[in-house]
Amino acid sequence: MVYGVIMNFRAAAKARGGWKAVLQHLYTNGDYPLKMGNHVGSDSFGNKYFENRVDYPFGQHRWVEYADIHNLDSSQIDPEWHGWMVSMNDVPPTTQDEWFEKKKEDITILSQSDAIYDHGVGYQNPINNFNGMHNLSQVRERGFNIGNTVTRLAAGSNGAYYTQPGNPYNPNHRKPKVMIGDLDEGNDSVPEGEHRRYKSLKWKDRLASADEKVAAAAKERAVQEATNSDMMNEMFGGGGGGRGGTRI
Repeated sequence: MVYGVIMNFRAAAKARGGWKAVLQHLYTNGDYPLKMGNHVGSDSFGNKYFENRVDYPFGQHRWVEYADIHNLDSSQIDPEWHGWMVSMNDVPPTTQDEWFEKKKEDITILSQSDAIYDHGVGYQNPINNFNGMHNLSQVRERGFNIGNTVTRLAAGSNGAYYTQPGNPYNPNHRKPKVMIGDLDEGNDSVPEGEHRRYKSLKWKDRLASADEKVAAAAKERAVQEATNSDMMNEMFGGGGGGRGGTRI
């Protein structure tokens, strides 16, 4: 068994051109035994595509080795290569033009057409990507206000990820932060930038100190007692005149 492992590593080093490439393969794909096959082609981002129909079963005979070995994501596979990877077709994009030209010879023209295409594939959009990612839903912040180091998206930037109307991440439906009060208002000893402003009563309760809460509770009781006293005086009156209070 040990001999087989050594020979496998030697064959992989020879096929990949050195031990560095072997260790990089283990770091990225993590496949053992080390996968070896024919290099079919590369895409615009530098991802390499391989195939080996002899040593591996169907479904494992094609694989990709990503150009960015530290940030792997399946959305970095070109759409044209994706069809080949999942065996939707057996013609890699590197030879599809030749395959089209060959298959055109089998087309029998039955009637004259003014169409600009001479095959059934039709119009194809040019392939665009952002940092190798074709699935733009990945171009978004990975957490609140931290940005995305993979796509180089700055914190607070609007990504390409679609958000429903009413979603807090939708910039058109974010409520502006409006402060309704300041615990340090009128206190000149506190710098302006360190004032404890709050946007709701819950924020006010969280920001207030224990002594401030006690003082606020005492003030609230005093106001409540004064209000009750005014109501009693208005109801039962303090004199014979006025609005006809009843004296007992």
